[in-house]
Amino acid sequence: MSEAIGGYVHDGATVALEGFTHLIPFAAGHEIIRQGRRGLTLVRMTPDIIADQLVAAGAVEKMIFAFTGNSSVGSLYAIRRAVEQAEPRPLHLEEYSHYGLLARYQAGAADIPFMPVRSYAGSDLPEVNTNLRKVANPYADDLETFVVPPIQPDVTIVHAQRADRYGNIQAWGILGPQQEAAFAARHVVAVVEEIVDDDIIRRDPNRTTIPGFAVDAVVECPRGTHPSFAQGYYDRDNTFYRGWSAISKDPAALQQWLHDWVYTVENHQDYLRKLGDSHFNDLIPHPHLSEPVNYGSTR
Repeated sequence: MSEAIGGYVHDGATVALEGFTHLIPFAAGHEIIRQGRRGLTLVRMTPDIIADQLVAAGAVEKMIFAFTGNSSVGSLYAIRRAVEQAEPRPLHLEEYSHYGLLARYQAGAADIPFMPVRSYAGSDLPEVNTNLRKVANPYADDLETFVVPPIQPDVTIVHAQRADRYGNIQAWGILGPQQEAAFAARHVVAVVEEIVDDDIIRRDPNRTTIPGFAVDAVVECPRGTHPSFAQGYYDRDNTFYRGWSAISKDPAALQQWLHDWVYTVENHQDYLRKLGDSHFNDLIPHPHLSEPVNYGSTR
């Protein structure tokens, strides 16, 4: 992880951290903090606790997003302080709808100048985001439509369940904009629960969401999304989410948490050792297998 983050996340970079509800790359975010990165533009469809931590650590100067909050549990007070009071430093916001940001990724992946998005008609967002503009329909003179510009992050970081040694990434559950964000980026770092034999990936090719040719680095990091979850591996740590608001609300408590769980922890393995194996006893899901698929062949 330290090599991947050190090699692809640089000061001033535009960094997409994607994972929607689950597969949120917390371990990668902590390594960004640990390495002391500054001046980042954070792109994330739903910035939650990991964004709050990055902002509190002074790593982020701009956030491009669609929704931010502590997953319906509470507010993110480090982000609020940065926006409202410029503490620890100012935070600039660039807000879209969920589909608007997805369309930016799609335009970036296709390397086209813009993507039309009809849903901004009647919205207040164009009043606060000058990137939301209208263009004439070349096929009908009386119609205009909103468009968004492409985004091509310097690096996209995703977390997934598994990959092979070539970087073919397989994920299941809610995927969100992982694939689009990866294809739009100049570099991709994929963090996975496990690296598996090539044959496991080849036996189920349709589950490959990001092919190896698009991936620059693969990091095996079990339980690397905690307190988020990885479908089928471990559940969300709701106790952590419910407790975060009190930590986030108190700047001193938040800095102490970063000291105890990020700065003085060498890596995610040390983080897990500090949590203890028993912490996950109630987070291991019951098996719920899908039916096998017959990829029959004449050979």
